[in-house]
Amino acid sequence: MTLEILDAHPSPSAHLDAIKAVVEAALDCVQCCTSCADACLAEDGEMDLAHCIRTDLDCADVCAATATVVVRQTQPSTDLVRAQVQACKAACETCAASCEEHAETHEHCRICAECCRTCADACDRLLAAL
Repeated sequence: MTLEILDAHPSPSAHLDAIKAVVEAALDCVQCCTSCADACLAEDGEMDLAHCIRTDLDCADVCAATATVVVRQTQPSTDLVRAQVQACKAACETCAASCEEHAETHEHCRICAECCRTCADACDRLLAAL
């Protein structure tokens, strides 16, 4: 429904496709990162997953804020949108790198890293369009 309502906006952004890609990827990333953090908490073993959990939760929060900021199409501050999308890309890259350290051991970390890379790529495309 989120992508549908963007299409219904009376004055859509010139970058609507890139915005829709970021919103979709960021909202997916919120779920992936939250789930990965939860799965990390449930893991038994000797591996210290505290940093991974932290980056998962930070990334989820930044992605949620990014989706909220970029979905607003009326009179956006391009500088603010750009800064938020850059922060999202950085959070996703950081989280992906952290999760990749555990990807061979924990499937949830592999999936989360992939999700974060997808979101970072969507952010790159929007940044190029802005």
